[in-house]
Amino acid sequence: MVNNSSLNPSFLIILFILSHLMSMAQKISNFLPRELLSLDIANRLRLDANAIELASRDFGKIVRIKPAAVLYPISVEDIVELVRFSYESETPFGVAGRGRGHSVKGQAMVHQGVVVEMTSLMHFGNENRVRVLKDPDFGFCVDAGGEQLWVDVLKATIQYGFAPISWTDYLYLTVGGTLSNAGISGQTFRYGPQINNVIELDVITGKGELVTCSKEKHSKLFYAVLGGLGQFGIITRARIPLYKAPKKVKWVRMLYHDFSAFTRDQEQLISMNDGLNYVEGSLIMDNSPPNNWRSSFFSLNDQSRINSLLAHHKILYCLEAVKYYGDDHYSTNTINEEVHVLLEDLSFIDGCIFKKDASYIDFLNRVRIGELKLQAQGLWDVPHPWLNLFVPKSRIMDFNEGVFVNIIHKQRKATGPLLVYPMNRNKWDDRMSAVIPNEEIFYTIGLLHSSEDDDWETLDNQNKEVLDFCKKTGIEVKEYISTKSSKEEWIRHFGSKWEAFVERKIQSDPKMILSPGQKIFN
Repeated sequence: MVNNSSLNPSFLIILFILSHLMSMAQKISNFLPRELLSLDIANRLRLDANAIELASRDFGKIVRIKPAAVLYPISVEDIVELVRFSYESETPFGVAGRGRGHSVKGQAMVHQGVVVEMTSLMHFGNENRVRVLKDPDFGFCVDAGGEQLWVDVLKATIQYGFAPISWTDYLYLTVGGTLSNAGISGQTFRYGPQINNVIELDVITGKGELVTCSKEKHSKLFYAVLGGLGQFGIITRARIPLYKAPKKVKWVRMLYHDFSAFTRDQEQLISMNDGLNYVEGSLIMDNSPPNNWRSSFFSLNDQSRINSLLAHHKILYCLEAVKYYGDDHYSTNTINEEVHVLLEDLSFIDGCIFKKDASYIDFLNRVRIGELKLQAQGLWDVPHPWLNLFVPKSRIMDFNEGVFVNIIHKQRKATGPLLVYPMNRNKWDDRMSAVIPNEEIFYTIGLLHSSEDDDWETLDNQNKEVLDFCKKTGIEVKEYISTKSSKEEWIRHFGSKWEAFVERKIQSDPKMILSPGQKIFN
């Protein structure tokens, strides 16, 4: 009998490592080439239940798709090695880059492939992955790793008195994640989506090549990746222009009971060349509180008044407007008059205008406060059957009557913010992969439901009813952060861009390795 106590400790360590590698080989051989374990990245691959479970769920909490392994990279080269290995393998496997996993239907997942946990790059190495610099052609800008959160980009740049100009409403998303979709919010009407505010990218293509691209260099890849749903490459760095950051914001909300007046005023505000910096809109219904997790704007007295109006009108439309300003004496004294001039011709309910001042950072990060409250109550980590749409201006009245009034309000199932606000098409670059309606003004619709009772199917079915209504009545909506169940639906979604989309895929990812969770080519 062998006395284990007499064995050399080094031998025991080697025995443990060999046993671990044999176990990994057994697990990985079912779906991935065993040769993967001979790569330098092998010790950054995880096959344990915890890692697999985390990578098989997303923010939506609706679908579960299990990968075969999860890569926790410590460098960009780790990701390059993984993708190149798959591309050169006789049996290529899917690779999905995952940031915060903020998709709702498994877009950042991969069945029996490898999920790359991009945020792992934050925790290793000495390289500064958020760096403010001065570009010879564009002035001050920031180089941000694709895995970096926008809130960290803000914190880094604001120290220099600068900030990016286009944001999403929620800052705890990754740079690569939002740029792979578009990155929209109430600033988009004026400054364009985030994809229109990029100077240069580093991208890992489906061939395992690390390419630096811009409008002048490898431009086809540059335009493909922006809004490309992760199909053409994994973004590992973005150079983003910076602008002088304001100190404060004047934040105003106005209430309407007439949807026509509400949309007319929104369109007037977004037509001004030097007007507001942010315009959004939302619905308040008689079965939901005036405040929600996106921001607790209204005081208790305001809420009481709003509830009285809801008892009569059932639905109110809230126009949200923001003007940035500095903290110098002149700006502080003139901001009220500036905002008054901008809003004086609007047709909101008499007396239903509510104002507050906030710091620029607190305004941009407003959703985080609501998130933390829900987390404390155990109400954030629940299914989120969201539906985000772009609706052409010419049909927004039909959408209001058919969807907001006769589906959502009538069924009384809404359990989250309902957004509706306009954008200008001329602030988007049609060379990019993102798809929008073919009208000069179109509306963003956000049905941001949370299923606290895990009854997400009821809300998901309502979303399908909304899409069916649009299809039957000929409202040519485009889904944002979309999911489709067939190739034919994707062809309809991309429309005239489909052939170019396919051509770009063949050029950059010919073996269809990247982002299979989108179900476009896989």
